[in-house]
Amino acid sequence: MTTGKNGITYAQAGVDIDAGNELVERIKPAAKRTARPGVMAGLGGFGALFDLKAAGYTDPVLVAATDGVGTKLRIAIDTGHVGTIGIDLVAMCVNDLVCQGAEPLFFLDYFATGKLELEAATDIVNGIAKGCELSGCALIGGETAEMPGMYSDGDFDLAGFAVGAMERGADLPAGVGAGDVLLGLASDGVHSNGYSLVRKLVEVSGLGWDADCPWGDGSLGAALLAPTRLYVKQALAAVRSGGVHALAHITGGGLTENLPRVLPEGLGAEIDLDAWDLPGVFGWLMQTGGMAEAEMLKTFNCGVGMVLAVAGDRADALAAELAEAGETVYRLGRVAEGAGVRYTGALR
Repeated sequence: MTTGKNGITYAQAGVDIDAGNELVERIKPAAKRTARPGVMAGLGGFGALFDLKAAGYTDPVLVAATDGVGTKLRIAIDTGHVGTIGIDLVAMCVNDLVCQGAEPLFFLDYFATGKLELEAATDIVNGIAKGCELSGCALIGGETAEMPGMYSDGDFDLAGFAVGAMERGADLPAGVGAGDVLLGLASDGVHSNGYSLVRKLVEVSGLGWDADCPWGDGSLGAALLAPTRLYVKQALAAVRSGGVHALAHITGGGLTENLPRVLPEGLGAEIDLDAWDLPGVFGWLMQTGGMAEAEMLKTFNCGVGMVLAVAGDRADALAAELAEAGETVYRLGRVAEGAGVRYTGALR
């Protein structure tokens, strides 16, 4: 090794390895709180190990999902409120897994930025860990990429990857038939879809992120950053109780596009829009943009974040069980002959 020459360092190129190492140390306690049966090692290795047998499975089928949070990130970046965006990241993945009948087991994140800001990065990853904790899955690894020149100052991007499992033969949807009752679980706002339109409508309104929220307390930006609701534990408990034939996570495409994904060919859904009250955020978006009802229903969740198709004779019991678990449950309608989603009533 040569000595006596002061050459250019990686740090001078804009990448701070020491900051990356410090971030790992800071988030280890949060990741440790997400530990569950099956986890075999902590953060810091080249890969993460998970023991399916230790998690209680005998003949498991693995299910994987990956997602991001779209342009909701722009609001988090512009407002500086980044502490809950990680919950969104986890929710967008694990809420999909549970629709297949799978229990989320572990989660990995990818966090990329131009310059690693330790305080913000710690808040972001702590949010990811919180989402994992709430959904019963372990944060067992991830990647922090500092890439100067790729992102503007303060900008970052997130992606998530979740793996779940179920015993062979327990996959959903299964047994969906005409007459099944559709139970809707309330959302906690816009969740993580449609934010390019949301941002456009805020621009049309002339309001800033720090303006008073038109439909509730606090600022407009904070209200729009309400994190995606996690349905995992409640939905899995309902599945284990019996009578659940399908679950649909209501994301991009709204009720109109997502419900048909879990219905057999030739079957559709009849939905009564009078079964629930349109939350204030959606009423404001609809009014601000002069949006048609059909456009709302195929863009936003409109207040319903998850739908369960259940056997008619189990509907009341499952609704009561979900309500006891903290969910607001709406009896939306039923599965019926004929493809597509047919609506009665009106959003209001």
